[in-house]
Amino acid sequence: MTNTGKDYELFVKSLQQAILNSESVATQKNIVIEVNKKLIDDCQIEREFDLYWEYELGGLIYKTIIECKDYNSKISVDKIDALIGKVRDLPDIKAVFATKQGYQSGAQKKAARNKIELLIVREQNDTDWRDSEGRPLIKKIIINMFICLPASINHFLPTVDSKWLEENNKQNIDSSFSLTGLDKDIIIEDIGRSDKYSLYDLSYRLSNIDGKRIGTFEEPINFDNAFLIYKELKLKIKSILLNYSIHKPIENPIEIDFSKELEGVIEYLERGKKKTIFKNGKIRNF
Repeated sequence: MTNTGKDYELFVKSLQQAILNSESVATQKNIVIEVNKKLIDDCQIEREFDLYWEYELGGLIYKTIIECKDYNSKISVDKIDALIGKVRDLPDIKAVFATKQGYQSGAQKKAARNKIELLIVREQNDTDWRDSEGRPLIKKIIINMFICLPASINHFLPTVDSKWLEENNKQNIDSSFSLTGLDKDIIIEDIGRSDKYSLYDLSYRLSNIDGKRIGTFEEPINFDNAFLIYKELKLKIKSILLNYSIHKPIENPIEIDFSKELEGVIEYLERGKKKTIFKNGKIRNF
């Protein structure tokens, strides 16, 4: 398929528009870049330019054109000569040239002499992820997240204080019994430790915080002064026997690749500066 250069023109337009949108004057003036703009020069000849924009400031109108060339080799001096010829009879135009691979030395000299600004407008490469001193910039962040699941309480066996049962006329309840119910509804009020929690809360306390304990366990919890509360039932307990399982943490790696957000790069050869333009409109200057 023949390369018409239209895709590159739109690429340059997108980056330049993002830069204009980031500047206060452009925001106030609502500057919009036009494509394939036709202008009539002083000789009444129609000239067409790839990109064009203008704005008024302080009673003066500022006009800029960009000639875009999507070449795989450096721009030669004859291409600069052609642009000089197009703008010669448009004295109030600021002329800019944009390409991907750079310019031959003769083209750079001719452009500088005729006040044509040369840009390299391209996609990113590895050099864009280093600062001016060659130090690497953060291009990608990989976060290994480990999600610790709450323990699963398989079996819960409370031991009721038999003396308390007799004193409170609860002889119809065995001192050791199983209780079935929602884990959020079964409450342990540990007065001796000034603590109160549900089995649901307890499952999180037993969770695999350090990642070392994995498997099924059974262990007692003893109390000096505690009550088991379930709906209307409240019993003083001496201990509970827990059978619970601790699961392996779930690994969830997250990758943040900043390079996918970098839309393109503009290099200003005469000034020795560079701008990187991100998809969110953020501009970084180098």
